[in-house]
Amino acid sequence: MAGNWDDLKVRMISGAAMAAVGIVAIIAGGVWFQMLTVFVTAVMVWECWIMIRGASPTSGMLMAAAVASILSAQVFGGTQSYEFIALFLAVPVLGAAVLPRERVTFFIFALGIQLAGYGLVHFRIEFGFTWLLWLVSIVVVTDIAGYFAGKALGGPKFWPAISPKKTWSGTIGGWAGAAVVGFIFTLFTNAGVSIILLSVVISFAGQMGDIAESALKRRQGVKDSSALIPGHGGLFDRFDALLGASLFMLAVAVGFNVPGVAF
Repeated sequence: MAGNWDDLKVRMISGAAMAAVGIVAIIAGGVWFQMLTVFVTAVMVWECWIMIRGASPTSGMLMAAAVASILSAQVFGGTQSYEFIALFLAVPVLGAAVLPRERVTFFIFALGIQLAGYGLVHFRIEFGFTWLLWLVSIVVVTDIAGYFAGKALGGPKFWPAISPKKTWSGTIGGWAGAAVVGFIFTLFTNAGVSIILLSVVISFAGQMGDIAESALKRRQGVKDSSALIPGHGGLFDRFDALLGASLFMLAVAVGFNVPGVAF
């Protein structure tokens, strides 16, 4: 039984270090959060590239540098709509053209990662610290609650063909944790009780981001996206859920008026 928890110490140390950096950047906002987001986004695209392409340091680093440059231009400068589209498509299209296989896969993931990074920066600018903290808290609490519920309760697998370790108990535990986060935010914000349901839906979107990355790893025959973070694998392994959650929240913030939710 103890073996189920043998990775907990390393995960906690690495997780605490990442959380500290993230919290400081979120609080600081502005250029600090933007730089962190650009860095993480570039590394995630690099990890996606090396999972598909294999070990190719030069091309992978060039891809990451291109993403960082393009995303920086997007978040720091005012681009026109046609420039915005052209810049965001540059790396996905170029990468897909160069890769010998999985071209559509790379295109979709690279574009999604860039949009999520852009969305997080502008979510911080437009809605402020409190609501970005809410979004990130949902992802973090979903992961923690799901980890402990899954380890403690076990039970049927959620999607064994793609992610054999994920259980229904862990998935539902993550939803419960997200609902608690939503309830807490109703106590000191002007959001209504609908924020609780939205928190659960965002939790599920985050879990689907995790599932999508798991499917990519299984398809490529790799355990982790990279070995950058002890106990966690790569940045893509850590931020895949935030990718799904931020893409969903970006769509909600842009396209919908959720009753009872006031950002």
